[in-house]
Amino acid sequence: MPQKLTETALLLCDKGAKPSQLKVTSQTFSKAENKLIATEQDKQPETNVPSFGVCTVTRSKCTPAVVKWDKTTEKDTINNFKILTDESTCQCSVGGKISVQDKGHTEKHEV
Repeated sequence: MPQKLTETALLLCDKGAKPSQLKVTSQTFSKAENKLIATEQDKQPETNVPSFGVCTVTRSKCTPAVVKWDKTTEKDTINNFKILTDESTCQCSVGGKISVQDKGHTEKHEV
């Protein structure tokens, strides 16, 4: 079963130089292990998805340009937004694919 992502989840971009830590701003009340649960609305560059260092496509500082999160929950939502899971990915409009390295918590919070 997919596991919910929380605000300390580590993200990787296949075109970036280093991991990035997800920041949740889409909601303020639903938590797992006292950490906010991420939704499909957590996709703003620098606000939710910080830089992955140097981008191999542009050869300059990465500025994530998230289009849309894929592989979110089908039925579970927070504020009518689908929840992100450890299987969620998103495409960066610059060319990279962002995936989850670590879900951000230790307990099982299945969706």
